[in-house]
Amino acid sequence: MKSMNTSLTHEPSAADESAESAESTNNAAAAPSEAAAAAPVVPAPSARALLKQLAQQFPPFRDFLPLAIGIDKQILAQVPGIDRKLMRAALGIHTGSQRYLRAMEKATVRYNLDGSTGAEVTDVHRKHAKDTLSERFRKEAERKKAEREAQAAEEAAQRRQEKLEQLTAKFSRKG
Repeated sequence: MKSMNTSLTHEPSAADESAESAESTNNAAAAPSEAAAAAPVVPAPSARALLKQLAQQFPPFRDFLPLAIGIDKQILAQVPGIDRKLMRAALGIHTGSQRYLRAMEKATVRYNLDGSTGAEVTDVHRKHAKDTLSERFRKEAERKKAEREAQAAEEAAQRRQEKLEQLTAKFSRKG
């Protein structure tokens, strides 16, 4: 019998993981042979590992093509037994990546999991990608500027300290 988790974040126990593993194996066996053959269910330990697995299996992920709206439903159909939270985290990482956003800036169509073309990329989505990238670049430039200024201030303080030590040494010898 499984205990109920009342916390907001799920911390899987060994029993939960073995139950999920058995469940995903059962789901893969019950799925149609084409889907099971195309996408073997191997539980991914992290969102990045799942993203790597999706990139190996599906061309739009590998080539950073704009994904069709509702791609999560396609993934659930193709990869039975996938953890939804992990999948959403992996999609967030992928769609937030600089390569994906650059592709979205210039894209005209979206792609399904099999690589076929889907709906058009709207101007709103292209603008969102462009705005997100420019905001990131602006923040990075500000961070680098603050870093340079802090380093310059530290060097100035060090030079000042060295000068004070030199003056102290010079005047303490005469006295």
